[in-house]
Amino acid sequence: MSIKFGCHTSTWELDYDKETDYLDNVMDAVSNADFKGLDVQVAMLGRYQNDPEKLKQALNERGIYLAALTVPFTWANDEETQEEKERADYYIDYLTNFPGAVMNLPSRVGPNRDNLLKRQKQIIACANAVGKRAHKKGVQASFHPASPETSYFRTKEDYDVLFELLDKSYMSYTPDAGHIKAGGMSPEKIIKDNLPIIKHVHFKDRSNYKEWKEMGTGDIDFSYIVETLKDSGYQGWIMIEEETQEAAKDPDNVIFNVGKYVEEKLKPIVQ
Repeated sequence: MSIKFGCHTSTWELDYDKETDYLDNVMDAVSNADFKGLDVQVAMLGRYQNDPEKLKQALNERGIYLAALTVPFTWANDEETQEEKERADYYIDYLTNFPGAVMNLPSRVGPNRDNLLKRQKQIIACANAVGKRAHKKGVQASFHPASPETSYFRTKEDYDVLFELLDKSYMSYTPDAGHIKAGGMSPEKIIKDNLPIIKHVHFKDRSNYKEWKEMGTGDIDFSYIVETLKDSGYQGWIMIEEETQEAAKDPDNVIFNVGKYVEEKLKPIVQ
């Protein structure tokens, strides 16, 4: 496929652990904004948690696709716990019902950055193990760093460790333009430098003054990034997220407005 644009459900719920059951409303909003896919954090699967066929039907009715499931883990040990392994395997099996959909793996943010290198090694070792099992079932797993102050993968030095330890035979990397900028790096450069291992992409905007901005009003050059991805032969999804105060109040309307920006500024680049 060519590059397609979708939405991450974090625009509606930033808390990855908050269980909800209004995914139908989110799917309607995404479809109305003319996006083609969803990256769903698993706590928001609601009535579809145990019924991938029912989710497939709901998506088909709206003409959209499941682009990814976002499955967060703590991974506080050198190996996965049995509970973590079972959780990962459940969602690997779930994703086999959606060919091409990615297993997006963010690690949870800790209380601090103590024992940083040890924690980084533990997290990536567990992610690699999940990626290997997913690969055997035809599912692409992809690691997603975040940018809160106590994230274990936030700065350029953290990313250097990430790219060294990530098993690229099985694992890919999900760049998040907003998180990269929040960590003091250039999303344009990080994405360009790591194109071979990028299979899934998140976009949200941020200013040079450390503020989340509605997409297209911050200081990230999304047109350049899309052009770079296209020229590299990238054929995956670009998922749009919003972390602004406006999105927290009225996510449907914000996504509708951002859809206009994507339609006018970004889709013409890939067509």
